[in-house]
Amino acid sequence: MKSKTKITIHGKEEGTRIASRLLEEKIQKAVAKGYRHIEVDALGQHGIAGRLHGAGDENVYVKINGTCGQRTGSMGFPNTTIEIMGAASDDIGWLNAGAEIIVHGNASNGACNAMAQGRVSVSGNIGARGMTMTKENPRFEPPELWVLGSAGDYFGEFMAGGTAIVCGCEPQNEENVLGYRPLVGMVGGRVFFRGPIKGYSQGDARMAPISDEEWQWLSENLKAFLKRIGRDEVYTKLARRDDWQLIVARTPQEKMGGSTRSMASFHREVWDAELGEGGLIGDLSDLDMSQIPVITTGDLRRFVPVWENQKYVSPCQGACPSGIPVQERWGLVRSGLVDEAVELALNYTPFPATVCGYLCPNPCMAACTKQSAFMPSIDIKQLGKASIAAKVPQVPEVSGRKVAVIGGGPSGISVAWQLRMAGHDPVVYDTAPTLGGKIAAVIPESRIPKEVLDAELSRISEVLPHVHLQQPLTSVELDRMKGDHDFIVVAAGAQKPRMLNIPGKERLVTGNAFLAEAKAETAKPGKTVVIIGAGNSACDAATEAVRCGAEDVTLIDIQEPASFGEEREAAEKAGAKFKWPCFTREITEKGVLLEDGELLPADTVILSIGDVADADFLPRSVTIGKNGYVSVDENGQTSDPSIFAIGDITGLGLITDAIGAGRRTSETIDAISKGKRPAGRDPREVIAKERMTLEYFDPRLSVFEDLQKCGSECSSCGSCRDCGVCATLCPKEAIERRETESLTSPFEYVVKADRCIGCGFCADACPCGVWTLITNTSIG
Repeated sequence: MKSKTKITIHGKEEGTRIASRLLEEKIQKAVAKGYRHIEVDALGQHGIAGRLHGAGDENVYVKINGTCGQRTGSMGFPNTTIEIMGAASDDIGWLNAGAEIIVHGNASNGACNAMAQGRVSVSGNIGARGMTMTKENPRFEPPELWVLGSAGDYFGEFMAGGTAIVCGCEPQNEENVLGYRPLVGMVGGRVFFRGPIKGYSQGDARMAPISDEEWQWLSENLKAFLKRIGRDEVYTKLARRDDWQLIVARTPQEKMGGSTRSMASFHREVWDAELGEGGLIGDLSDLDMSQIPVITTGDLRRFVPVWENQKYVSPCQGACPSGIPVQERWGLVRSGLVDEAVELALNYTPFPATVCGYLCPNPCMAACTKQSAFMPSIDIKQLGKASIAAKVPQVPEVSGRKVAVIGGGPSGISVAWQLRMAGHDPVVYDTAPTLGGKIAAVIPESRIPKEVLDAELSRISEVLPHVHLQQPLTSVELDRMKGDHDFIVVAAGAQKPRMLNIPGKERLVTGNAFLAEAKAETAKPGKTVVIIGAGNSACDAATEAVRCGAEDVTLIDIQEPASFGEEREAAEKAGAKFKWPCFTREITEKGVLLEDGELLPADTVILSIGDVADADFLPRSVTIGKNGYVSVDENGQTSDPSIFAIGDITGLGLITDAIGAGRRTSETIDAISKGKRPAGRDPREVIAKERMTLEYFDPRLSVFEDLQKCGSECSSCGSCRDCGVCATLCPKEAIERRETESLTSPFEYVVKADRCIGCGFCADACPCGVWTLITNTSIG
């Protein structure tokens, strides 16, 4: 169901207050109809915004104006946020099961009574018996109560889990922020507090030092709490570590005054002594008195481990727009098959070295699971650079299908490469004198070495012999081309520079033109350069301007620059300055005149604010969107079934986006040619990073010396490393490795049901996350 805009529900109809039950029904019906932002004008009704189950996984925000009654947010769900714009009555968050509740005022008695999940934030004080009988499930985040002021009497009574934070800021009782007789019967959880107290149940709880990890958690979450309640200004006052204290529950051993007897000791000293030979009963009976096992196997197990090898996509592969199976390549490296790892990339991209090794911002590395454990991402650039050694692959005989590819840039080369690998006959047309598009024409050699690009273009030329350069096309020629080819793929990119309609614009030099001159060693920018625009292409222009002799380079933008990564770092290292917000009024002989009257002197003014598509040569059968880009479906097909479009002509993106689009479009054309339905994108989910166990890897590592080190440190998310840890750790030896006849997975790990006890050691220990512990449905 599509979510709707917000709705207001009134607690009064025709001048009469409606019953709590009726108001609850109105809120439930609004959620069922798709409303996800609900404002309630309350008039003392009870139980508002609890149990909002009709939203599924979508988030629901409930804002309560007026006066709310008791048990607001009771049994609240994890996807619910409740904001009370005033005080709250008794039992706020009663039996809360995950809701976020924010109270802009005081809360009365019983706050968070029996809460199991979720968080309650109070901008004032709370009444008696707050945080009583709370509980905590170790599978979920513990419940939290945040109080800016102080707590009332009997606080934390029979508290069994969760975290309470009492800030003691503007408290109702300045001499005792935890009230009379707090923490009686406390058996779990912890309480951070600030300010004086007059005792607590020392038989049930004890003071504990605040560790560095606990203080980091408290100080970071304190900021978020103050932001939620709109009191950021008191953070400095509350952020002094020495002002805070911590109370935790005593362990059962502490309460008993010593350690408990171990089961082994009980069996030896009590069970065996009394029931065995020489014992009180052992001498009177010859019955088997050994313990009956209570840990079950087979169909009686509560949980069953399942080996889900390659069920999920790894985070690195899921983040790669080209779809390269990154961790599969590292698996080949681990096995000593470096050549195979290098050549595997050619199945996905014709530019494995140029792009993966140099030009890509590497979203695969940004997604690497190891970053979640503060370890460095596996360095894909090393494998990318090694791919320069990839051999020209063998290509099949041509099928007879001819495909015209308009554009010799990354997307055009990608689709032509993949079509030839599938046995079709692509013909590439481009207006430039060489293949490669902007990679060859404008990207500086400081970012991609000439010998690397030349080597990859040479390999591409061996696979794609039919290339026609310096071939401008008109719509008439394209119509004629349709008759000579089975399909046409338009990959012409975004070639027209975006211009500014201001006086003096004729003095501007476009970014692409300047970069092309710099690459041809003909650029003469002068001593002072101003670049309008501060994206990554503009940063390339700045770096090249300095290389070509400029001494003062300034990049201006109307907003904070969007540049990032190596391009931004190179420009800053070259001494370029960034200035924003700047609005250009005019380009004069002296430089750039801004709207505020400031003149930025410049010998050369470069305009680099992006490029737009030029689709004038396309026939009318192809739909052009209002933004000027060609409209396509997920497979790149236009409104004309015989014409596809990919790359920047359909919308600006990364080079890897264009390469990935070329591969998907090739697969679609191949499927259509064979009378099949296009396969579409990989339906598998990206594996959750929490499934991996990273304790096996060295957290001190900061630099990868070589490919083998990269391969050994890859956690192989979702794909079994065949390390055998699961079989080694299994306490019942219930896991067996078996050989298979499959080429893609020559082995498998199998669970012996008659031995497995469903303990979950295999799932907890697996570095790759391929074991899943599921509930055994056979025990009803």
